[in-house]
Amino acid sequence: MYCKLALLLSVILIHGSVYAESIYSISSGAKIFKKCENCHQIGEGAENRVGPQLNNIYGRTAGGLPGVKYSKSMVQAGEEGLVWNNETLSSFIENPKRLIAKTQMSFRGLRNEDDRKNLLLYLSEFSKDGTKIKELENFVKNKNQNVDPTILSIVGDPEYGEYLASECMTCHQSSGLDDGIPGINAWPTKDFVIAMHAYKKKQRPHPVMQMMAGRLTNEEIAALAAYFKDLN
Repeated sequence: MYCKLALLLSVILIHGSVYAESIYSISSGAKIFKKCENCHQIGEGAENRVGPQLNNIYGRTAGGLPGVKYSKSMVQAGEEGLVWNNETLSSFIENPKRLIAKTQMSFRGLRNEDDRKNLLLYLSEFSKDGTKIKELENFVKNKNQNVDPTILSIVGDPEYGEYLASECMTCHQSSGLDDGIPGINAWPTKDFVIAMHAYKKKQRPHPVMQMMAGRLTNEEIAALAAYFKDLN
């Protein structure tokens, strides 16, 4: 489910500033999301329940998902320009009625800032626009030392990468589209290599990806990175 960027990281961009005080993780966000599961679904097969499904919540206009019975105040907020991003989601999750006074959401709010960051990181995993939190970019900035420079310097063979990629494309669409499982096309090679080695070291909490990465050699990871970098 989290085949794109499910990794530990030490910074998240929210409100345009950098938070670097502690480690945030997809797995921590998943645990926090259990508070939301009575009303919301996310991931493959997610459907609207009492509240809307939360796939691709980033960039969505408030009150704008078809098939959901929103409050009039939520619809009005969307009509007035409210779009879900780091700032608006964090504010709403912290205190829903402060942002939307007559929202139907009964959740009292998540006051702990670290909990909100973890939850937003988890939500971002299921959104097409991964730049909203820039988890991979920040991971690269702060975790490069976890990958041997000699590994990062390996020049991959894209043709060999294409041969290896068939197994990746069992889950990840070759078109790059996101249908519950994020696309991996056009990733910078260094970012791809660092992410895959994070799976190999079990720093990123996804058992299937840990298994897949664990079977790959350094040269094979470099080849895949070279192939997907130019795949649009």
